[in-house]
Amino acid sequence: MSSEDLQKKVEDALEEIRPFLLADGGDISLVSIEDNIVKVKLEGACVGCNVNQMTLKNGVEATIQKHAPQIESVIDVS
Repeated sequence: MSSEDLQKKVEDALEEIRPFLLADGGDISLVSIEDNIVKVKLEGACVGCNVNQMTLKNGVEATIQKHAPQIESVIDVS
């Protein structure tokens, strides 16, 4: 899979989960994809939320891996 295809799949996954984040006053943006590690930036209410790591792993990472199984992990670089 080309890097452009992988980025498209990750962006599609973020679009799938974005409405849930927006509903809680937050958002997420893709920073980069390096060596099957996705770097994202949590925004808005997500920055100070005490469950953002759970959201990142159980929500964002799981959704991205559904779209792009080769992704090993997702990390927040906020």
